[in-house]
Amino acid sequence: MNIYTRQFVANCPNNGQPIIYNLRIETASRMIQVEHILTAATLIGRGYHEEIADELHRRFGGRQTLRAHHHGVDIETIREDA
Repeated sequence: MNIYTRQFVANCPNNGQPIIYNLRIETASRMIQVEHILTAATLIGRGYHEEIADELHRRFGGRQTLRAHHHGVDIETIREDA
């Protein structure tokens, strides 16, 4: 099992306020290059939490958990390979 974690910031699409996200990617044995995770996180400028989770899962697969605190509401999404 490989586990990768990354914290990044993206802006809320409704009001432009920065939101801090915590990403966790788990893969059974597949390696993900750290530079690819860093680049993907940097390219997310804004978006809805669930859409960000979908995009990251499309890009990296595995089992992913994305957490953030959105203006008083905690959101956690989990995406897994089928």
